[in-house]
Amino acid sequence: MATQTDIRLVDRDDHGVDRAFRADVLEGLGAPQKAIPARWFYDDEGSRLFEDITQLPEYYPTRAETQILRDRAAEFAGLIGPGRAVVEFGSGSSVKTPLLLDAIDPGAYVPIDIAGDFLRESSAALGEKFPGLPVHPVEADFTTMVKLPDELQTMSKLGFFPGSTIGNMVPRSAVDLLRTMRMTLGGDALLVIGMDLIKDVNVLTAAYDDAAGVTAAFNRNLLKRINRELDGDIPIAAFAHRARWNDTYARIEMHLEARAEIAFTVAGRSFTMRVGETIHTENSHKFDLRSANTLLLAGHWTPVERWTDAEERFSLILARASVRRKAP
Repeated sequence: MATQTDIRLVDRDDHGVDRAFRADVLEGLGAPQKAIPARWFYDDEGSRLFEDITQLPEYYPTRAETQILRDRAAEFAGLIGPGRAVVEFGSGSSVKTPLLLDAIDPGAYVPIDIAGDFLRESSAALGEKFPGLPVHPVEADFTTMVKLPDELQTMSKLGFFPGSTIGNMVPRSAVDLLRTMRMTLGGDALLVIGMDLIKDVNVLTAAYDDAAGVTAAFNRNLLKRINRELDGDIPIAAFAHRARWNDTYARIEMHLEARAEIAFTVAGRSFTMRVGETIHTENSHKFDLRSANTLLLAGHWTPVERWTDAEERFSLILARASVRRKAP
């Protein structure tokens, strides 16, 4: 295996608690509409549950995106060229990554993920598939600027952000993230990004509320993580998983809804919830061509090429870092 660097950039206190996780949870539970950022789903168990979600019959994005990567490999190779360091933001199990790496002949691979043990397991597995490829796993929150390994400083970068994770963020945060990615990757970088497309509401809702209840378990696992890592006593069985389409914002919303009046503590602070009150845990925005391009341009990326699967359910977009301009 060619792993050369293992970097850990998560800020933890003396008890091993992620400071940003604690701050986001306490702030979110204290808000009028309780909400916790979706990135905190992905502890090791959450990451494994999400991989199970990607195999569900209702969850089309992974199959659609994989089809694009397989069918368009030659086009990716021609537009991207060889030798770039591939930096994957929120790499998870890196299931789709080998398809991209096979196509473009990269110079190195840098998976960035906040779930450290899961990151190292998947990096080891990928290193075995590509024994000559330098692999540099970085345990970090990719929503902030990440310092890449020194070995990569002179290499051109290709950002890889599959799965339509960009849709989990409200537009302001999505633009901030795209700009942060540009700073992490450098001014000559390219970016391959997945964006899910607007489609029939029934198809969308089923993808986030599957018959087997895996997505519900994934949603409630966030509460288990809070209890475990932040000394919480949230009554998990008192919460129901809810997924609903918000047409105004073109997004699926996931919530945890209290089925009874409850009181609980987290990190020494007390909270109460009424029957029907929710914790908003995820947005999954859906895009069309114009909204996708507008988002990328606002984030300082210029779209170069766009591909969709055969059923036009999902899109992959190649963009280049924009030259900063003060005028049109």
